[in-house]
Amino acid sequence: MPKTKQQHLDRALGPKRILALDGGGIRGILTLEYVSAIEAMLRKRFDNSDLLLCDYFDLIGGTSTGSIIAAGLACGMTADALKQLYRGIGTDIFQGSFWRRGLLAPKFKSDALQHALDAQLGADTSLGSDRIRTGLMIMTKRLDTGSLWPLHNHPDSRYARQDGGLRLTEVVRASTAAPTYFSPQKITISARDGSTVSGAFVDGGVSPFNDPALQMLMLAALQGHGFQWRTGKDDLLLISAGTGVFKSTYTTDEIVRMPAAEQGLRSLQSLMDDCGQHNHAMLQWLTNCLTPWTINRAVEDMATDGRSGPQLATYARYNVLLESAWLKDTVAIERTPEVLAKIAAMDDPNNMDELARIGELAAARQVKSEHFPPDFDLM
Repeated sequence: MPKTKQQHLDRALGPKRILALDGGGIRGILTLEYVSAIEAMLRKRFDNSDLLLCDYFDLIGGTSTGSIIAAGLACGMTADALKQLYRGIGTDIFQGSFWRRGLLAPKFKSDALQHALDAQLGADTSLGSDRIRTGLMIMTKRLDTGSLWPLHNHPDSRYARQDGGLRLTEVVRASTAAPTYFSPQKITISARDGSTVSGAFVDGGVSPFNDPALQMLMLAALQGHGFQWRTGKDDLLLISAGTGVFKSTYTTDEIVRMPAAEQGLRSLQSLMDDCGQHNHAMLQWLTNCLTPWTINRAVEDMATDGRSGPQLATYARYNVLLESAWLKDTVAIERTPEVLAKIAAMDDPNNMDELARIGELAAARQVKSEHFPPDFDLM
């Protein structure tokens, strides 16, 4: 019998399992190959072809495109159903026009995305609804106040009453509202004194938590969020899946000759990359990391640091490096840097087949049963 949402959230019933999903636009189709591999592995382990990831994970969360996947999984959707949804999103939503270049107006219209989310998740489903079958966190940012909003459905949160009444699809749409791509999502918020105020919400990817795994560890552990789950390598399992890493590089002269506006955009992207690398380093230091990645030449993969650290959780990270050498060595795919730059675009639906193939091959190699220790099996 699957757990109820209340059982998933109950801090007295452990250990707990967390799934964190990155942002990355249409590259979410790559993430779904990791999701599919995890789903298949768990169904085989428990000899249950109907098992859903919302049955296994006690908290599922995501940023931007990851929030779409997270919300779908938490509401009981399968990996295959979400793949179909993404195909529709790619066809219907990521269609720009000559006049919408993202400078004076957002590149894409948000109506089609809102309709697709309403159809799949229910237009009237609230964040506190019982339609959501496990813990759910949606990472977004309120741009008018510049504050981070990791919106979730734990009833003991300080803001549970206000946040629980928000429409799920509005919250997800807010998390996907990448500046220049989609317009901000305006949401009416109820204050504690009974008054209401409007907030302008944008993509959680413009916060430090495009990869939401560190935020979700904090969410699970810190008192203010209501979860207050026990930490420790035998008490928390944190699984994180990315959308692929691609870094553009330039010569010194190219940077110096860039227009000031372009330098600003490149600096912002570099800052987001730095946040992702820093979060990853923190997690490898703070946890029992089963999949150590090289952070940089100075600290390398931090395996020794992790073994001597606090080990607040057991942690596994799955991702793809959209680099020629990595792809050739890891999944036997040969692509030039120029081709990879095109594949890495977050808004081109023509890349979905290629991204899905890369994700499928990487997931077959990276997702391992031992990353889900028996101590975390369903009770």
